[in-house]
Amino acid sequence: MEKYFHSVRLEKEKCSGCTNCIKRCPTEAIRVQKGKAKILKERCIDCGECIRVCPYHAKNAVTDPLSSISQFKYKIALPAPALYAQFKMVSQVDKVDRVLSGLKAMGFDDVFEVAKGAEICSKAIAKELEKPGIRPLISSACPAVVRLIQVRFPELLDNVVKVDAPVEVAAKVAKQEFARKNNVDISDIGAYFITPCPAKMTSIKSPLAKEKSDVDGAISILEVYGLLTGQLKSADAKRFEGDKASAKGIGWANSGGEAFAVGEKNALSVDGISNVARALEDIENDKLKDLDFFEGLACTGGCVGGPLVFESAFVAQSRVQKICDEVGFNESIEQKAREYAETGVAATKKQMEAIDVMKLDDDRMEALRKIQKIEELANKLPGMDCGSCGAPSCRALAEDIVRGHAQEMDCVFMLKEKVRYLAEEMVDLASKDKIAEDDGE
Repeated sequence: MEKYFHSVRLEKEKCSGCTNCIKRCPTEAIRVQKGKAKILKERCIDCGECIRVCPYHAKNAVTDPLSSISQFKYKIALPAPALYAQFKMVSQVDKVDRVLSGLKAMGFDDVFEVAKGAEICSKAIAKELEKPGIRPLISSACPAVVRLIQVRFPELLDNVVKVDAPVEVAAKVAKQEFARKNNVDISDIGAYFITPCPAKMTSIKSPLAKEKSDVDGAISILEVYGLLTGQLKSADAKRFEGDKASAKGIGWANSGGEAFAVGEKNALSVDGISNVARALEDIENDKLKDLDFFEGLACTGGCVGGPLVFESAFVAQSRVQKICDEVGFNESIEQKAREYAETGVAATKKQMEAIDVMKLDDDRMEALRKIQKIEELANKLPGMDCGSCGAPSCRALAEDIVRGHAQEMDCVFMLKEKVRYLAEEMVDLASKDKIAEDDGE
């Protein structure tokens, strides 16, 4: 399998082996063995659910430090629209201006909103929906959801809309415009995403539908929050000069914002990775074949609920809506987005492939034998899916046993039955020894 970067990492020294994480992982990518969690890299989609639920903070996300921007001669910040919702201010327009100008004051030469990339993607997706073909089309915006499809629902890969994620489009356009405006070489420009989630970092290091990402790094919202808060409070904070995104682009931060911006009424928006997984099962089983567009977001509430944000998802959702209400819609911005979309700047250049995590053996007959063994073991195990064995389900334990990563006695119920059997054997042996002694007398 191709080497795959993961943003989500485990700090073993902090792990207590509590098993909270194994039940929440949507791809069964975590096991607890020898009292410590273990992340199965081939299954992990970097959704960050384990970061969210770990009470010991043993899971974290690796992102780029702010200092990493110094490796480029020119630096462009790509703020996620969720960033605006982290701060409380009376004037929403003034807040957006201050955030953008604050990022420039932190060392960036320019700022290009990912929300503007989202507006370009909205037009490109709307164009794709005009074409006849597979339905429903599935949003490609959330990399964790796309990875989920690659791992668990590979049959749906053809449903994923052939449009890049907004951050990729924003990075490409930002570099082109900056290079043209300042007459500089694009290779001297670094574009850094201010990210609310680890999956975005992963998609930069291991792109989903291209050989190399146009984004050069991802900096956590949590990392810039403190410094940016100080910039927002500065009395001499200037208004940002340049075009700003309209409500349609900023609204992508909330669940349902993409479908609204695309203009598709026959759409379904689902947030929360477990909810998305259930919806994808329905799509796979043809229960939603009359649907035209599916927007799935791994985090509750949308990107505003990412693991790397400061504010509560519910508070942030409300703030995003207030920003959209105050910013409003801008026809000139929409026209510019439409023109960019028509150039094909948002189109994906590479077919996404399934990630085969179920392959048991290169030899087909041996693989079939192992599948049969898994079925036999799964039927033999109690089926309680208690997680005490360190696997998320009895079937997962059966697969681990066949793969040689676990044993039957890892199941406490099987162990209890074995101990009971041995105890009965010992009593029986003791009884026979007693009888033998009595006969000897």
